[in-house]
Amino acid sequence: MITKRIIPCLDVRDGRVVKGVNFEGLNDVSDPVELGKFYSDCGADELVFYDITASFEGRKLFTEILTHVASEIFIPLTVGGGINTVDDFDRVLKCGADKVSVNSGAIRDPDLIPAAARKYGDQCVVISADVKRVDGAFRVFAKGGREDTGLEAISWIKRCVDNGAGEVVLNSIDTDGVKQGFDLEMLDAVSNAVDVPVIASGGAGCIQDFITLFKALPKVDAGLAASIFHFGEVAIPDLKAELRKNGINVRL
Repeated sequence: MITKRIIPCLDVRDGRVVKGVNFEGLNDVSDPVELGKFYSDCGADELVFYDITASFEGRKLFTEILTHVASEIFIPLTVGGGINTVDDFDRVLKCGADKVSVNSGAIRDPDLIPAAARKYGDQCVVISADVKRVDGAFRVFAKGGREDTGLEAISWIKRCVDNGAGEVVLNSIDTDGVKQGFDLEMLDAVSNAVDVPVIASGGAGCIQDFITLFKALPKVDAGLAASIFHFGEVAIPDLKAELRKNGINVRL
């Protein structure tokens, strides 16, 4: 049985971890190096690091902080934010990232994913899709959820996977930070459309939300969250113990 992964997410702005609701109203949380080390030490399976304003501000990702985070953790690290070229992949991989996450850069340049996959392998390329319902349809948003691209999400994600993305992080803007549970409808549509690992992001409010996610959608490979871990509402060892009790295979 495949082990389900629990992944904390560090949304970094101006060198600090921040968190908001529906991608808005960002509040300061912590130092990314300290927080990353804490999660690595307490049983997280992976860590995601997003420089959340890099694309919007039209700049490259801050590599100094990333290098420091990577040096302090001993779990796989996925990095995103301001990834627009294959050289950007190279830069963050050299800083210690294991996988590179693209969103706005892939929308701007559809050749980015196949080019990066050819050079570094599919397992290194993650498509991170920020998705929101617009008039009942799933739509892809860019620049940290600020810009409606007009792209239909399921076909866009499928195209990215067909072009070489080896993993999908599905960020539901509708449920982000709301803590009412993962967006099961959206996740079901995506996990049935692709044959690579899908990571659920947006909406976790308690341990039960993870149990519900993995029971309802066994195809989903991992649950990603921020607020509930950052603010101590859920401890990762407790979460994994409860998942195991409920027959969900996790690494303890």
